[in-house]
Amino acid sequence: MKSILITGGSRGIGREAAILCGERGWSVGINYVGNRAAAEETAEHVRKAGGKAVLAQGDVAAEKDVVAMFAATEHAFGRLTGVVINAGIVAPASPLADMSVERMQRIFGVNVLGAYLCARECARRLPKNRGGEGGSVVLLSSAAARLGSPFEYVDYAGSKGAVDTLTVGLAKELAAEGVRVNAIRPGLIETDIHASGGEPGRAHRLGVTTPMGRPGTAREVAEAIVWLLSDAASYTTGAILDVSGGR
Repeated sequence: MKSILITGGSRGIGREAAILCGERGWSVGINYVGNRAAAEETAEHVRKAGGKAVLAQGDVAAEKDVVAMFAATEHAFGRLTGVVINAGIVAPASPLADMSVERMQRIFGVNVLGAYLCARECARRLPKNRGGEGGSVVLLSSAAARLGSPFEYVDYAGSKGAVDTLTVGLAKELAAEGVRVNAIRPGLIETDIHASGGEPGRAHRLGVTTPMGRPGTAREVAEAIVWLLSDAASYTTGAILDVSGGR
């Protein structure tokens, strides 16, 4: 039985990953910031699928919240064996010249500092030389990291480039202690993040331009996440997997 914490687990890709973990009978800590109703709904789906679930409220950009969400999940299920660092935000499309410093600070605060804080907590809890059982860490990057997202959100793209670098470095730090670290780079996926960026239909508008001719689904990304969490990926670390329909 695996014990997994998923940041941003109440919606989108995180929600689908949580449900898929439930289908495997795993225990899942579902992190959320403010929408408790959505988190509770996700938890109910996890339980109906055959898993266990606990809610772990907190902002990944706040150190005390990160420590608390890890502690809450371990209190409920024992030592963690997997963490999905998924929480992230985007802002409305804009060229860099028009971006405010407040916007950039918020993007980097959640997407970069938040990812690093969560990864640091993984590095303190999962390795065998720190009393852990080993396990798997999966970070959510984005195809934007290699495309740059010009005229839309180069700040978001840069934040995901940092996630790629974190993945490679931390994988090398933790490999000898039984912890695998990998990242997923989703492409144009049907999730609510596009609405928060000001264009709900973006995935459909651009999805037809991909080699596969369509946007992807959150479930398709979740399948890749759960594979990396599973023992089937036992010799995979430091990898960055594109789930982008060939984009």
